[in-house]
Amino acid sequence: MYQVIARKYRPQSFDELIGQEHVRTTLSNAIARNRIAHGYIFAGQRGTGKTTIARIMALCLNCVEGPTATPCGKCSSCLEVAQGNAPDVIEIDAASNRGINEMRELRENVRYRPSRDRYKVFIVDEAHQITNEAFNALLKTLEEPPEWAVFILCTTESHKIPTTIASRCQQFSFRSVEFADVVSRMEFICREEGIAAEPEALAVLAQAGEGSVRDSLSALDQAIACCGASLTGEAVRDLLGMYSLESLSRIAHALEAESTAEMLEIVAELERSGKNFQHFCRELARYFRNLTVAKIACADGKPTRLIAAGDIEQSHLREIAAKFTEEDLTRWLQLAIDIYGQLQYSLQPRLHLELGLLRLVHAGRLKPIEDALRELQASEKPRVGAPAQFTARSAPAPYPAARPVAAPSYGRLPAAPAPVAPAPVGGTLRDKLAALLEQKTARMALDALRNSELVETPGGVEFVTTKQHAMGLRGADFEKVVAQAAGRPVKVTITLTEGSGASGSPGASASCPQADAASERALASPEVQHFQKLFPDSKVRGVRDLKE
Repeated sequence: MYQVIARKYRPQSFDELIGQEHVRTTLSNAIARNRIAHGYIFAGQRGTGKTTIARIMALCLNCVEGPTATPCGKCSSCLEVAQGNAPDVIEIDAASNRGINEMRELRENVRYRPSRDRYKVFIVDEAHQITNEAFNALLKTLEEPPEWAVFILCTTESHKIPTTIASRCQQFSFRSVEFADVVSRMEFICREEGIAAEPEALAVLAQAGEGSVRDSLSALDQAIACCGASLTGEAVRDLLGMYSLESLSRIAHALEAESTAEMLEIVAELERSGKNFQHFCRELARYFRNLTVAKIACADGKPTRLIAAGDIEQSHLREIAAKFTEEDLTRWLQLAIDIYGQLQYSLQPRLHLELGLLRLVHAGRLKPIEDALRELQASEKPRVGAPAQFTARSAPAPYPAARPVAAPSYGRLPAAPAPVAPAPVGGTLRDKLAALLEQKTARMALDALRNSELVETPGGVEFVTTKQHAMGLRGADFEKVVAQAAGRPVKVTITLTEGSGASGSPGASASCPQADAASERALASPEVQHFQKLFPDSKVRGVRDLKE
């Protein structure tokens, strides 16, 4: 019966392993020095050798020549472990045996000595799926097992293992296998199987595995079944649905030429050939990532291990990356990731992909802010031979000495006085103020000024007027105009008098009568003031309190 490549060429000793040197060295030394722990946790991504090393541990512990780091592979114990039917090596699938009853049964099984071998090894695969209650049932046994019991917990999600369990075991983190190691392993298997494989085909198979040896070998088995004894890069790409470097390079050429029409043609061709847009964007993001790494890490023209690709493909990536800046490649990589995320929930994938590829072209036209500022400064320089053009404003009149500012409270800074614009030259303060109000077309305030008396005081400016014209002299805007006319910050005070409001000698200041309280409140309303500004010739002839 046919046996798949991943099982047929499964390592049976530490020497046959690829990658995981830190795990191999530690376990080999522990076995050689007879420092064998009763519990281990093997954690890492799929297909990196967790269960394989667990079985090799069982071989090393129960070999007739052991415990030894180099099992013979010929004794009955080694042969049975390799075939998966050793009586004292119990493999448990925690995905289907995750409850408390299964753990209680395992705990009862631990009490009995091995039937033949030296150790009873319990290999628990997908250990993170065991329930908390089942872990609690196993806790005491895992902490103080009998001397013949060894537990090996294999998991792809170590963070789901309770800390009470993890603290009682030695933990090993399995890393993804290097691209070159996976390609070398597949070359060995192809030689053993009599398969002629192009380097590009093996590189594509290694990329499909993404650091998982088992995934790469499964893809190799599929490629052999499809293509026979000869594997080519193009055939393997079509089989796995991966895009060739030439097809992805069309995007780079369109970006170099800033051709939006080429981008739309690429999308149309993808749709005609029935390609998956989301898968294309994922490959495009990986392509831009490789270009970015090639731009950064391959400045000396040598291949790098940071890119999972062969030497020929890396050379091609370096040639394309040299045409763009690092900032452009980084920007395009981020946009490709955004497009991939949008396509996951898009109801119109072609529309999103077209828009995303057009954004790539537009993003390539952006300039760094430094270059834009440099060009702007160069354009503002006066031309040689041209008369100098001064655009600066005329110098304002000097400010008077600033008033002393009170000491600030704790945690606050004193507010600086607002700058005062220069006042018109010549005339009295009333004339300057009238000229400014005329410029600003503040008719209400100008009318109030004409019907009021202006008195300059050491602390500011006092306006003596009637209630009817007082509203035109109030507000922050009017105070700013007075400060501009005076040429310094001033305090505006208003003193009310009785009379018709004609300018002249004011009478004594008087408080508002009780009967006119409603009129004063009405005239102080912001809505009324706004209405009077819109209609400066309007007059309020009477105010009635509706509550009375």
